[in-house]
Amino acid sequence: MAKYTDKDWAEAKKRCRLNDEDIRMAKELGMTPKSLLKNIPNPKERWKAPVKEWIRDLYFKKHHDRIFDDDPDGLPF
Repeated sequence: MAKYTDKDWAEAKKRCRLNDEDIRMAKELGMTPKSLLKNIPNPKERWKAPVKEWIRDLYFKKHHDRIFDDDPDGLPF
């Protein structure tokens, strides 16, 4: 298993237009910088969501119960 450096994560953050919270969610989901970069949609892939939305969607699906249990308003973010 490869160890990814801060430089790798910084490149993924920049190219995928992510913030620190998105990077944290991606790491919790077990994603790597390489997997994030591979999932950047090109213009011909209009059906593919941007990486930021993709990460948030997967995180929400995986942690749905925990998110709503912690937040009395029931809002995910």
